[in-house]
Amino acid sequence: MTRRTLRRKLLGWLAIYVALVTLAVFSAANYVHEHAEHAVWRSLLNTELDSIIGQMRTDPAYHWQDSDTLWFYAEHEPGGIPESLGRLHPGLHDGALLDGKDTAVMVRDTSDFGRVVLALDISDFGELEHFITRWALLAGVALLLVTLLMAWVGMTRLVRPLSVLAEDIAQLSPERRGQRVLVDKRGSTELEVIAGALNDYLQRNEHFVDRERAFISTASHELRTPIAVITGAAELALEQPGLPDRARQQLLRVRNTSTGMEQLIQLLLVLARDPAKLAAMSELVALDELLPEIAEDHRYLAKGKELELVLVEAAPCQLLAPLAVVQAAVGNLLRNAIENSDRGVVRLGISANAVLTIEDPGHGMSPEEVAQVYARMSKGERNPGAGIGLDLIARLCDHLGWKLEIHSQPERGTRVTLDMGSSRPR
Repeated sequence: MTRRTLRRKLLGWLAIYVALVTLAVFSAANYVHEHAEHAVWRSLLNTELDSIIGQMRTDPAYHWQDSDTLWFYAEHEPGGIPESLGRLHPGLHDGALLDGKDTAVMVRDTSDFGRVVLALDISDFGELEHFITRWALLAGVALLLVTLLMAWVGMTRLVRPLSVLAEDIAQLSPERRGQRVLVDKRGSTELEVIAGALNDYLQRNEHFVDRERAFISTASHELRTPIAVITGAAELALEQPGLPDRARQQLLRVRNTSTGMEQLIQLLLVLARDPAKLAAMSELVALDELLPEIAEDHRYLAKGKELELVLVEAAPCQLLAPLAVVQAAVGNLLRNAIENSDRGVVRLGISANAVLTIEDPGHGMSPEEVAQVYARMSKGERNPGAGIGLDLIARLCDHLGWKLEIHSQPERGTRVTLDMGSSRPR
């Protein structure tokens, strides 16, 4: 559901408010006008009717002379009272029709003259009243439109700094340092408070990232020395003549494990660097030549299992990336495939578009489990039972712009693709 903007909400409420106020004012004015009009007609007609009756009582021969707008009728006079007026009850009647004209009529019952009626033609006044009413309605509509227009302009000026601030926030990048958001000079104090809090958060986040990178870098460098010593000692021991087979197997295991640990440290160092600095470490890597070497280095992991590593495709392909990073990424994915498989064939290949494919005959995962893996990778969470490989690869893809996809079915194995094409030379 699309949410309405703050501007539309405020304009909607303002339109309703102005419409209700205009309706209330117009209704009150119309009510007062009607009562004032009735009071005027009642006073005017009663005064004139009192004068006529007084004259008639003083002078029995007196006869009222009708004018163009005022007519007098009495039951005792010839012609009597018109039928349209004879049915009216005593009192004031506003809007009675007489010969097609709107009239204000005062009806009175007297003891000596019977029923008398005085009618005033108010057609011209009615037309004027309608004219004023139309203009009042137009004025109300104009007031509503002008109010909404001014409110629209005001809201635009009010919301614009907020929109600019939102655009600046959207352009923030986790990889850039020294980022700050500024409030437009037309912005309010509240926006200054929001921007200040956000800038404070950005500064604290930079310090946190710096501490994390410094720790990872320091820890990784400290670990590289003992790992290098272990690897070198294992290689020297393997060169000794007459080495028993059992000891040779253990030394090979030590060397391979230390090599894997060195690749893991290399990944940590990569993630501790800025992508811009990482680009300076890139070099052209021939993936079709590197993939067989990586497969051969990890073949020892399949020993003791009914498992075979097969290179199904190695199309000529060059990639612009740090060599150690590519080795660590491919090695981690291949290690995961071997460790999660017991028997069958692990197939791996690289296409001309720098898309690595690894298929294993393991137990596989259900669609729900695959979705959970994606969710953990997107949130940066770890699965304690799945090792560190996928977590590091996911962060590496986010760091370098690569794309990792997992396709799996229960009891049918898993197919992993790593698209490194965005790093290819152009």
